[in-house]
Amino acid sequence: MASIYSINKGINKPIEFKGLKAQYIGYLAIGLVILLVLFATMYIIGINLLVCILIISAAGTTLFMTVYRLSYKYGEYGLLKKAAKQYIPTYLRFKSRKLFIQLNPNSDKARRNDG
Repeated sequence: MASIYSINKGINKPIEFKGLKAQYIGYLAIGLVILLVLFATMYIIGINLLVCILIISAAGTTLFMTVYRLSYKYGEYGLLKKAAKQYIPTYLRFKSRKLFIQLNPNSDKARRNDG
């Protein structure tokens, strides 16, 4: 007898929509909402409709090209890794070796305390 439930084979795979992976879908959605608000604002202010459409079309094309380029270049986590790399210090400075001596279980001090 065949099971009525299908097996989900997409477990632990990143979300993908038309080539966009993971967080880039959100970036594109947020960008489109911003463009919608910008269009509405320009239209309410009284800017000519054709000018509004041209500006939003150019900005939308730039948005799509940028998001797709970032998705292709960095992949699922690459852009987050690039942003996190800024917070890694170039070097660490310690005034004492105490921390490292306590970490080493084979140090003389550790041997003296065991026996």
